[in-house]
Amino acid sequence: MIEYKQMTAADYAAVIELGNRVHGDNYLTPESLADYDQRGRVGDVNLNWLAFADGKLAGIRLTFAPGNWDIDGHCCPAEWPVPAEQICYFKCVAVDPDVRGGGIGRGLLERSIAEAKKLGCQAGLAHIWMQSPDNAAFEYFTRCGGELIREHDKRWYDLSINDGYHCPVCDGVCHCTAGEMILKF
Repeated sequence: MIEYKQMTAADYAAVIELGNRVHGDNYLTPESLADYDQRGRVGDVNLNWLAFADGKLAGIRLTFAPGNWDIDGHCCPAEWPVPAEQICYFKCVAVDPDVRGGGIGRGLLERSIAEAKKLGCQAGLAHIWMQSPDNAAFEYFTRCGGELIREHDKRWYDLSINDGYHCPVCDGVCHCTAGEMILKF
């Protein structure tokens, strides 16, 4: 049985371990996770969700509230179907490889969307890891209704050069492509 709950600071160590196991060393750090957690909160609304299987952390979904994320050079706001102030940012999802395929990712996404709607969101933006094993990230987000806007080369390059992120696909410095995708809801 899968249990879902909103993330709290007490969950940080387990979230960092799972996120780094799935996405690569230093993808999440105590400092970055504390920042991400705050970006996912507005008042008593919390967009960050966790899934547990048999009491063990099985999945994470980190989502930033509108206005709490940066529109950078890897974003194409002119191509978004709604204004930025009505868009949350799906920062990260990670599901333990031992329990993938059971709907945990979708369950986390649905809960995050329900909270985002409380803030007036009509869509969520994500930068999908196009080199994920078997392109699972793109396939998952597409099945959930995400639409590709544009691909961006070297999305995580600066993170790997400046912050010590170790890409598991590139075996170090990341040259992976991100698919900028929008999910309307």
